[in-house]
Amino acid sequence: MTIDYQSPTERVQSWLDGAVLHIRFNNVARHNALSVDMWEAVPPLLTRAETDERVRLVVFSGAGEKAFVSGADISQFEDMRAAREAVTRYEQMAENALMGILNFSKPTLACIRGFCIGGGVNVAISCDLRLASTDSVFSIPAARLGLGYRYSAMKNLVDLVGPGAAKDLFFTGRKIDAAEAKEMGLLTRVCEPDQLPTLLAEYTGAISVNAPLTMLTAKAITAEILKPSPQLDMEQCQKLIRACFDSADYAEGRKAFMEKRKPVFTGK
Repeated sequence: MTIDYQSPTERVQSWLDGAVLHIRFNNVARHNALSVDMWEAVPPLLTRAETDERVRLVVFSGAGEKAFVSGADISQFEDMRAAREAVTRYEQMAENALMGILNFSKPTLACIRGFCIGGGVNVAISCDLRLASTDSVFSIPAARLGLGYRYSAMKNLVDLVGPGAAKDLFFTGRKIDAAEAKEMGLLTRVCEPDQLPTLLAEYTGAISVNAPLTMLTAKAITAEILKPSPQLDMEQCQKLIRACFDSADYAEGRKAFMEKRKPVFTGK
């Protein structure tokens, strides 16, 4: 039986190239910002690839040359994240997609060119490896919107770059270039834009022919090493995140974003 990797939406392109499953975000007009249908398309593709012996690696990329993923699709922002029920639904969709990438048993790789903002960073750090061109730009602007970041996304970032660099990115919301992202540990390799296809081919070629069980074992053991402490207060984490989304600051952040102005936060 041949497994079909046809994506349910044209805004996510997916195809099998030898041992590599490619998943490309295709919302070029909005710099590949993630819409609801794009989040929902990822888990079923990974579910199929999990049991497909042909697939040795999954590569995530963004269509065009300007962006990997520039965050959430703002055209759906007001509708999908304004009300409490919508917040819950949106966050669950994002969590399902990101945890699907993180928990996928085979190697995953983010091939980044251009903007990698907010949810784009979350997708990238959910992958095992991250290759980027020198013209890429990274930012996590949550504090400019009043968003509460999920525990899983925060943990992925802290595990990858450490608490100091994670706080820097979150507290300031500043943009960093590929060189600084590589220096802080956010990226695996960096190259000139015209060399990105060659660098990607180097990794897909090596991983495609290496022993699948060895890679699976290494990934699984690494995940065990990074498991949180049994003293973790997940209920408190969820309470703090919910308080952000229920706050007047979140409403102000969302409104200011839509109006393209600086928000005025009150801490309430």
